[in-house]
Amino acid sequence: MKIGIFDPYLDALGGGEKYMLTMAECLAKKHVVSVFWDSKEDVEKNVSRFSLDFSNVAIDKNIFSPSVSSIKRFLATRKYDIIIFLSDGSIPLVGSKKLYLHFQFPVEWVKNGAGTSLKMKKVSQVICNSRFTASYIDKKFHNSSTVLYPPVDTLRAAPATKKEKIILHVGRFAGISIEGDDYKKQQRMVEIFKKMVDSGLKDWQFVVAASLREQEEEKFQQMEESANGYPIRFVKNSDNKDLWQYYNKASIYWHASGLGEDLDKHPERAEHFGISTVEAMSAGAVPVVIKAGGQAEIVTDGVDGILWEDEETFITKTLAVIHDDGLRTRLSEKAIMRAKDFTKERFCEQIQKLVE
Repeated sequence: MKIGIFDPYLDALGGGEKYMLTMAECLAKKHVVSVFWDSKEDVEKNVSRFSLDFSNVAIDKNIFSPSVSSIKRFLATRKYDIIIFLSDGSIPLVGSKKLYLHFQFPVEWVKNGAGTSLKMKKVSQVICNSRFTASYIDKKFHNSSTVLYPPVDTLRAAPATKKEKIILHVGRFAGISIEGDDYKKQQRMVEIFKKMVDSGLKDWQFVVAASLREQEEEKFQQMEESANGYPIRFVKNSDNKDLWQYYNKASIYWHASGLGEDLDKHPERAEHFGISTVEAMSAGAVPVVIKAGGQAEIVTDGVDGILWEDEETFITKTLAVIHDDGLRTRLSEKAIMRAKDFTKERFCEQIQKLVE
């Protein structure tokens, strides 16, 4: 089959891009696959960052660009058996035999009128990255989604590595289609760690590994400056090899997307799944993460990690893991086991079945 894949955010370096590009790599083993994007450099940067094999994937002109008319797009897609489209709530008019929509997050801003309902009838498959996302998408579009958890590269994990007194966070620096600059709550976590140090925490350091674009450099620098004098390290746009060195050294992993947000009104501000959380778990870092969005699907509180709901319990539960070696070891061992449920191999098998 001939399959075309489009992700409108390929100039970013986030988990959604890893999801779509891994999908392309997997499908290219049995099918003819194209990724639509005008800048090959953007795609190649992501391919390199995520250590993907694109030897059998074509990078074609972006027929989903606003500069391409609907008629030209429709005609260009007629030669494809399947178009897989990462949607921000929009539903394209395509000429392919089948259209698969993929959603990475809730799209509560979409008004589901008669036109949307008509377009949805042309959709063959809706794929969501978590049950959290699917619950909102199914309600919005009156459909039944297939949940396909993201691919997580666990092969680089080295759980036997001697752990250090490091708390790690990994994530892009700014949100996509999210109002506000601190979607991942990185600045908030910096302030919380500073508070813990001021209250007596010693010998531990906080590492923030973030992917960011050139236009975000100034705001990121402001965050760096706010941490002056504290054991906080910032790592920018690290490649996969270097990133895994931090995963393997870290004892604890933090994630706080959704902290302080009205998630009933803006569910998209929670973490939609949490690839970096699973990667950290595979390396034996204990996840201490917010009980919101997809994080609660990954972590079972007290079994393979810790869930919290507000800043006070965030600090209290982190300190409990820090000061109890036995608890930290037990959670670490279970976290490694849990991460095996989200392998890249499992993802490839499932996406192959979905297109057959």
